[in-house]
Amino acid sequence: MSRGKNQHVVKHPDGWAVKGAGNSKATKVTSTQKEAITIAEEIARNQKSDTKVHGRDGKIRAGNSYGNDPYPPKDMK
Repeated sequence: MSRGKNQHVVKHPDGWAVKGAGNSKATKVTSTQKEAITIAEEIARNQKSDTKVHGRDGKIRAGNSYGNDPYPPKDMK
């Protein structure tokens, strides 16, 4: 199965938007960033892709991988 598009959570004039990578239109617009992150995570899980959460300044501040990550984090516990 091929991976889907990474899902970006970005600031929008009406709140926060979930956009697939390279898309000009939002998949969904919500009033809160938390709602948008939840939707983006659900889409990313279904498509085995990643989430990229942008801050108000537009810079990526967080993200998560739901696909086959070739460089998984190494827990140092």
